[in-house]
Amino acid sequence: MSHPDYRNWRLDSDLDGICWLTIDREGESANSLSRDVFTELEQIVTRLEQNPPRGLILRSGKSGSFIMGADVREFDQVQSAAEAEAFIREAHALLDRVEALPFPTAVIIEGYCLGGGLELALCFDYRIARNDETTRLGYPEVKLGIYPGFGGSARTTRQIGGFHAMPVMLTGRMLRAHQAKGLGLVDQLVGPHGSLRWAARRAILAGRSSRGPGWLAKLSNLKPARKFLAGQMRKQTAAKANPDHYPAPFELIEAWELYGNDPRQMLDEEAIRVARLITGPTSQGLRRVFRLMEGLKANGKQSGFRARRVHVIGAGVMGGDIAAWCVLQGLEVTLQDREMKYIEPALKRAGDLFRKRLRTPDRIAGAKSRLLADVQGEGAARADVVIEAIFENLAAKQELFRTLEDHVKPDTILATNTSAIPLRDIASVLKRPQRLIGLHFFNPVASMPLVEVVHDKATDPGEVERGASFCNQINRFPLTVASSPGFLVNRVLARYMLKAFQLHRERGLSKEALDQAVVDFGMPMGPVELADTVGLDVGLGVMSTLGSAETAEDAKVLQSYVEQGKLGKKSGEGFYRWKKGKPVKDREATEGVNLKSLAKELMQPYFDECQACLDDGIVASLDDIDAGMIFGTGFAPFRGGPLYYLATQTKRQKEQDHE
Repeated sequence: MSHPDYRNWRLDSDLDGICWLTIDREGESANSLSRDVFTELEQIVTRLEQNPPRGLILRSGKSGSFIMGADVREFDQVQSAAEAEAFIREAHALLDRVEALPFPTAVIIEGYCLGGGLELALCFDYRIARNDETTRLGYPEVKLGIYPGFGGSARTTRQIGGFHAMPVMLTGRMLRAHQAKGLGLVDQLVGPHGSLRWAARRAILAGRSSRGPGWLAKLSNLKPARKFLAGQMRKQTAAKANPDHYPAPFELIEAWELYGNDPRQMLDEEAIRVARLITGPTSQGLRRVFRLMEGLKANGKQSGFRARRVHVIGAGVMGGDIAAWCVLQGLEVTLQDREMKYIEPALKRAGDLFRKRLRTPDRIAGAKSRLLADVQGEGAARADVVIEAIFENLAAKQELFRTLEDHVKPDTILATNTSAIPLRDIASVLKRPQRLIGLHFFNPVASMPLVEVVHDKATDPGEVERGASFCNQINRFPLTVASSPGFLVNRVLARYMLKAFQLHRERGLSKEALDQAVVDFGMPMGPVELADTVGLDVGLGVMSTLGSAETAEDAKVLQSYVEQGKLGKKSGEGFYRWKKGKPVKDREATEGVNLKSLAKELMQPYFDECQACLDDGIVASLDDIDAGMIFGTGFAPFRGGPLYYLATQTKRQKEQDHE
């Protein structure tokens, strides 16, 4: 028997009297929990309370996905903390009713079970998950400036104890099915080819329920343990996030420390605290970052291009790391340089990356087998994408592409990773200059998610679209930018770092003070440390391309460092000495400096250049500027982007003046 009364749910009954509840949100490619979805669920729960079945099984009607969480788009419709709190309390009441249903319940988890989806699943007696590479469980709410608000903080700490539950919520990391089973969030795993349907049916007929926490997990929720553990969690979290910038994890820690052994009080704290957070500036800024990320992912979606083989020319830090990243995403890669001795360090770094990311010997071995040294460049003829990543010299790049064009397939993507040289200058030597695009990666490649897809007026738009599609294929965010000196990110960073160099040279401000000022503002690292990280040789090349009379003195300083072999992090010394991948800093060098005022002075050219890039049409929109600077430079995410930040600051100032 079926009940076709709902737009987002299906409720079916089988001959054994078991109800099968399928969430299949209308008009959406993935399930999320909206107000409309909750309204219909409330109607379904009322029906089930009035006419209890033998059991209830929840599943998803979307292929490869369970529930992605709450509908983030609706967050921006909330006008006040009071409105948010009222809705959260309504959700709590509904999920309490789901949990209290007077018959066996089970849930089938396949694909992504995140945020509100996991909170709903925890209301069921028994949880069964597909044990494969596609199933992930977790709480990403902290990345949106909040913490689980549909009962997650209460039910998760109750289910597996605070010692295990809190790190899952505080980090936002996604768990594989077997990890979730090990923690106790999942009760049963079914292999890739097993029947989830039959496993759930047997669980209902047997009246199975979750074991709940062991005694150690229960102990971690008691007051003495909570006080100690909360102190450790607060310290560890503060090492990664400034509580003034990212309050959500600290709110969660405090709520658990005070009330972790009282689920009802935890729910009450959720309603109050999450409501306050969701209407605050940090959550608003982080939600904008989420939308910007989704916008970048949409680039290239119109193209059906898929690469199998990539050929990278230039095995330096950038080229070698691009090759390793492509291999990590499942592609076959050939890596070319003049001699094997230049390729060997790149293969070693790649091995380190594979061991860190893949962990198991068979997967590491598989990755290594897909990365081939290719001194002769024979892989170019078979490649679907060729990426040039040699040193920044126009004549050298032109000669390379002039030779390369006749040796690649007609439909191969030809791309340069130049950081500043205009695309038309490189493409001018090609028979089909319109096929050349820029794919500008950022260092370190494995950590920086942005790739600038560079074009000029003569570039074939289809090639730009295919380049963006390739970026999506390798899990990088493509940002389409017009070719001009420095493109977007380097153009902005050059002015920003130049200001730091000038203040260091002219006013004697310490590099530590310059860096700490903008870290306090919210940047991931300061301009001097960033210059060392990128490489002083790369910085010198960019400065030469963007150079003017005002850069001459600072270019001389960089030139002297480069001539001494002090290239920054990659050589072990630049402005800083580097030890175990970290800069050695004098912590006393910031004393007596007004860091807040200094941050304002340092960030002003950053903001000015962002606006200039928008005015010059380097990218299509203000959103593209903000996305590029967040994902390309790490601009303080909680501020929502540089131009968004300026607009909100102006708005707040006007409101204050009006008051």
